[in-house]
Order: sequence, then structure tokens, then C-alpha cells
Amino acid sequence: MPFEILKHILGESSVFFVHILNLFVLLILIALFIFARKTGKKWTRINDYLGVITKTVNSVRYGDLTKKIEKMDLPNSKPLADSLNRMIETLYDREKMIVEYQNELHRQNKFLEAVINSLSDGLVIIDENHKILRATPKISEWFNIEGKELINTHIEDYIVIPERAHIENLKRCEIFIKADKASNFTANSMELKLEDKKRRFIIIIKNVTDQKELENLKEDFVATLTHDLKVPIIAETNMLELFLNESFGPVSEKQEIALRNMQTSNRELLDLVQIVLETYKLRDGSIVLYKDNIMLKSFLSEIVEEMEPIAVKTSNSLKFATVRDIRVYADRIQLKRVVKNLIQNAISYGEPNSPIEISIGEIPQFIVIKVKDYGAGISQADIEKIFNKYYSAAKKFRKIGTGLGLYLAHEIVKAHSGELTVESVEGEFTEFTIKLPAVVNMTLHYGE
Repeated sequence: MPFEILKHILGESSVFFVHILNLFVLLILIALFIFARKTGKKWTRINDYLGVITKTVNSVRYGDLTKKIEKMDLPNSKPLADSLNRMIETLYDREKMIVEYQNELHRQNKFLEAVINSLSDGLVIIDENHKILRATPKISEWFNIEGKELINTHIEDYIVIPERAHIENLKRCEIFIKADKASNFTANSMELKLEDKKRRFIIIIKNVTDQKELENLKEDFVATLTHDLKVPIIAETNMLELFLNESFGPVSEKQEIALRNMQTSNRELLDLVQIVLETYKLRDGSIVLYKDNIMLKSFLSEIVEEMEPIAVKTSNSLKFATVRDIRVYADRIQLKRVVKNLIQNAISYGEPNSPIEISIGEIPQFIVIKVKDYGAGISQADIEKIFNKYYSAAKKFRKIGTGLGLYLAHEIVKAHSGELTVESVEGEFTEFTIKLPAVVNMTLHYGE
């Protein structure tokens, strides 16, 4: 036996020590047993706690943000539970916010779609291959095809554009819709800039049938009106000429003055009617010119002589200054209309009893004709729009004016490949400058 052997070796005095050692080992074994049982219970609670966390996290993962981690009897578990619960609450608040944003975005999209669909114009979106990606109900109506059937079909299957036009860059271009031959349409297109870098284009199509009909009616009315006005004015002018030539008997000095005033008024009225008529002819987009070589000295002298009776009424003096004669290649009738209009404006808005200066000169590649008056001048704001159609400073000075004279003059000069500009200082002067291309050879031309 081990104890017998140990007893024999150590003797009687050591037996007590051996009993003490045995008891100590037994106590350690008992303590280890108790610790193991307590530790097992603790690990069981930890496993349960981890199971609760895992279950909660999985619920959150699948969208249930109402789950919370309950308190457990486990040391130091509360901070972790509180942190996870706060994170779940934050996610819940963010989800509510995202849902609200999505709902608002959906409402805005529905609103925008309703607005676009209610437009009188049609909108169609195409890709770089001209395939239709989306179209509004108006487009479906004009193309006479259901909206879903339009998708991924080519826009050229439904419209015809002018030969030189490009579908990606239409600017108020007249187009033809194959399914609606009786109506008139115009189109504008622009590229959509999106982050995906794919090329897309939006085309805005407008039905202008009513506008076309109105323009035609207006054109017919103006043409008829101006023709009907010109006939009696010309007849009156001829009659006045007969009276002044004493074809019906002697004319007194006072009668002659009255007749010449009437003749001047008739001439002004005829010019006004002609301006209206010529302006409406511009609807076709161009002015037909019949150019000829014009010697400006004699040409402008005739105009000055013709306008002098009008200038006399306001006590203005027309001063034509020239250093040498200059030749220009232009339409005689149209250029005369421009110069007369500028002189008429100088008389109307210049200071009475002041000179009106007409001069000619040359700059590189251009011949210039200048008309300058000293009077009210033109503000900078008015200068920027003075050549606009129907703009007139006449109302500002309580005068009669159509607002067409300078617009027509500007278009005539532009048709000559020239430029009409104005410089003015309020209360001091106004100077209009006509720039026309210089004649580069001496060959005479008698029409274009």
C-alpha cells in the first residue's frame, strides 16, 4: 500500500502531515467541482444572451425594426444591449425618414407627370439611335398610336424633317407628322445631360396650325389694307400735282403753300404704308434685292432735297458733307428707304432749329453713311431694343410711330451683308451709321 510504504519511510511523526495533505487535495477537488458548476451556469446564460442578440439582429436584418434586446441577469450586459437598442431606434427613424422622402418624391413625380401630360405641346425622348424612350399622350394622339407601342420605335417612322435639319438640333423647325397631314407643327430639340453618359434627346413638338392660319389672315389683311390705302393716296398725290401745275387754273401763293403741305403729308403717309407692307413681306424670311452701282454723292443729294420740305417744318437744316464721291453696290430703292427713315427720325427726335448732318466715308472693307441729330438722344436701355420689331420711342415723346421703320431699316442693311448701328448720349446727340461692303471691282451690275 502506498500509505504503508510512506508511513514506513517517514515514520510515525509524518503520518499527521500526510492526512493534512489528503484533506487539502480533497478540498481542492470540492472547490473545483463547485466552480465548474457555477461557470457552466454562467456560460449557459452567455449563450442564451448571444442567442437573443442573434435573433434580434436577424429580425432587424429582415426589416423588423421594432425588436428590442430585453435586460438579462448577466454582468456588464446592459451597455451592449443599450447600444444595440439605440442603433435599432436610429435605423427605425432613418427608415421612417426615407419612406417619407420616397412618398414625397413619388408625389412630386406624379405631379410633374400630370403637368407634362397636360401640356398642349408634345414631348418625346429618344436615344442616340433615334428610338423613342418615352412620349406624352399628345404625341400618341398626333402619331395616332398607343403610347406603349411607340416605345423602341424610330421617330422617323412618324415625322418628316427638312433635308438639311438634324433631329438632335432642331430650332423652331417646321416638321410634318405623317398621321396628321392637315396640321402644321414645329419642333425644338436638345440633349439631355445625365450622369450615366448615355446620349438622349428631348424633342418638343408644337401644333402651330392656328398660328399659321392667323398669320395668313393677318398677312392677307395687311396686304389688302396697304393696297387699298396706296391707291387713293397715289391718286391724291397726282391730283395735288395737277393743282400745283395749275392744270385747273391759277393758284395763289397761300393755296400753293397749302397744297405743298398736303403733298408732303401724302408723301409721308405713302412712305408709312410702304414700310408696313415691306415689313410684312419679311415674313418669308428674306428681302429681294436688285443691286446696282450707286454714286453716293448724287444719290444722297436727291434724298436730302426730297426731305428738306419736311425739315423746314421743325426749322432743322439738312447738311450733307462729303470729301469725295464714293460708289456702293446696293439696291437703290431699299437703300433710299433706309436713309429717308433715318433722316425722318432725326427730324422727329432732334432739337428744332438744330442741324442734321449726313455724311459718307470709308473704313477698311466698308462704306459708311452717317445721319446725326442733336436732341433728346436715346437711353442705353432703349438702344438695346431700338431695332426690335414694333419698338418705338414715339410714345415717349407723344409722337405717332409704328415701331417698324428702324426694324425694316436694320433688316434691309443686314440683307446687304452690312450693319446698322447707333451711338447716342442722352440730351446731346444720336448718330446712326450704315456700314455697307465696299465695292471690290469696277464691273457694273444691273440687278441680282
